[in-house]
This record gives sequence, C-alpha cells and structure tokens, in this order.
Amino acid sequence: MAKSVNKVILLGNVGKDPEIRSTAGGTMVASFSLATTDRAKDQSGNWTDRTEWHNLVAFQRTAEIIRDYVKKGSKLYVEGKIQTRSWDDKESGQKKYRTEILVNDISLLSGRSEEGGQSAGGSYSRSNTASFDQRAPSDDYAQTTEITDDDIPF
Repeated sequence: MAKSVNKVILLGNVGKDPEIRSTAGGTMVASFSLATTDRAKDQSGNWTDRTEWHNLVAFQRTAEIIRDYVKKGSKLYVEGKIQTRSWDDKESGQKKYRTEILVNDISLLSGRSEEGGQSAGGSYSRSNTASFDQRAPSDDYAQTTEITDDDIPF
C-alpha cells in the first residue's frame, strides 16, 4: 500500500472557552473551535478576509493543558490530524457527520498580559508526556506572525 499523510497545521485564535468533559472511562476530553483567516484581494482590488472555523478535540494530558491555559481569544499553534465521525441522530434517525482536528501537538502563543496572568507561552506534544514546557516558544512563527485585535473575528 502506498504511503499516505494525514497532518494538519493551524495557527489561529480560540473562538470560545474550551468545553472540558470526561469519558465514562475517565479520559479527559477538551473540545474547542479555532479561527484561521485568509486575506485576499477581491475583483475590485479591495482586501477581504475569509475566516474558517475548525473544530478541535484533545485528549488526556493535552486536554488538561488546554483546560488550564487556553481560553477564548488565545493564540495557538496546533498540529494534528483530520478525522470525520458519524452517528445516527436519535430524533430524526438521519446519519450525522462532524469533521474534527485531533490535536497531537500544541504551542501556546499568548502572553501573560493578553491572557490575564496565564503562562507566557509554551508547547506540549502528546509524544512528550514528561513535562509541559512553560518557557516562551523559541520558534520563528511566534515572532514573525503578529496577530492584532483587528484579526480576531469575534
């Protein structure tokens, strides 16, 4: 079988405070939305923004990090994979679908002044369960991508 890739990279702002819950087996789950915006010129030469909303889901330690450090407006860099779930609606019996990003790695890009005293930033990878790095991220995207209040779609 040929090799395939399912990888998603997002840099955006959280739309509302994450929803935190636990499964029947006790696994913590965090669900939240992330907004990304593309800017392009229209036919008249005016700049227009198009915001795309992404549904994200994180489990276990990543969900705990999101619970403790992420809120509406937080700037995040996220890596994950895309997944579509399906189920039968209990009321109508129709098949329903939801496409989500399963979070594997997350970097918090918001500073203390922007987040009301929260962490200055850090990153967490599901593959690195030893600790959560609360130092400011040293990656170039944190310094080169400036998001202003005008970029936030809410």
